[in-house]
Amino acid sequence: MTTQDSNQTQVNSVTKMSVTGHESSDAATQEFKPGNKLSVDLSEHVIVLPAGPFEKNISVASPTEVDLTCKLDENSNLKNPQVTWKKGSETISHTSKAPNSWTIKVTISESSHLGSYTCFLKAEKELSATFHLHVPPIDGREKPVIAYIGDTGVMVCKTEHHPRAWKWFMNNGTELVSIDKILPKDKYEILSRSASESRLEIHRLTVADSGEYWCEADFVLGPGKARFEVRVLSVAEPLKPFIAVVAEVAILVTLIGLYEVYSKKRKAKEGEKEFDQIEQLKSGDNVTEKDK
Repeated sequence: MTTQDSNQTQVNSVTKMSVTGHESSDAATQEFKPGNKLSVDLSEHVIVLPAGPFEKNISVASPTEVDLTCKLDENSNLKNPQVTWKKGSETISHTSKAPNSWTIKVTISESSHLGSYTCFLKAEKELSATFHLHVPPIDGREKPVIAYIGDTGVMVCKTEHHPRAWKWFMNNGTELVSIDKILPKDKYEILSRSASESRLEIHRLTVADSGEYWCEADFVLGPGKARFEVRVLSVAEPLKPFIAVVAEVAILVTLIGLYEVYSKKRKAKEGEKEFDQIEQLKSGDNVTEKDK
């Protein structure tokens, strides 16, 4: 897929808040100054039926032309199918046809041109294949970011393409709010080693900093997002399972000790009772002998 022109300025050093000398009016935004004007290139994508797979994801970062082709496998028994192309529910015509191959050329110049394009092949049976055109995905982190009070929390977003800007947000419970509206400026830093990466560092973490954070890459054709979950723990938090185990062991040892004390007392009482019974029997025997 196309990206910005290969001469686009890239940032090689770590930069704070602004990049390539372009100051951003929003402290939570990194803007990247492009080099030459974007070029419109052509890319081609083919799905072979009925071999599949029947879906293909296509990342589009900037204006481009895309050829989408549905092609019958040479061993297919589907003869002279009726072919229909649709974008969503809207029917569109294909621009070219070759033996057992049908192609549409899509010019992507704005976000409304993105979406799902599907070809339907109908004969004695029906086959279909779908091309999903979308802005590039953003690599974030699926697992929660675990940190402790006082530490620095780090979140990194990456993409294979070069967005025009990066933005960071925090979910306040109802909506996404720009990070600079949530945190004081000395609390966080936004760094970057290149236009394809953005790094958010939150210093002196507190429990209140726990929550949901989002990075957003601003492409010419629309934004791409990635989500992070941050959990800030107290230093004692990891010790809770250990403390719970120790407490359980202590309770168990106490119960065992009490049981042993109770058992000893019970045995002692039983011994005393048995001794008394023996003494009573001896006394009864002595009385009987005297009577004789």
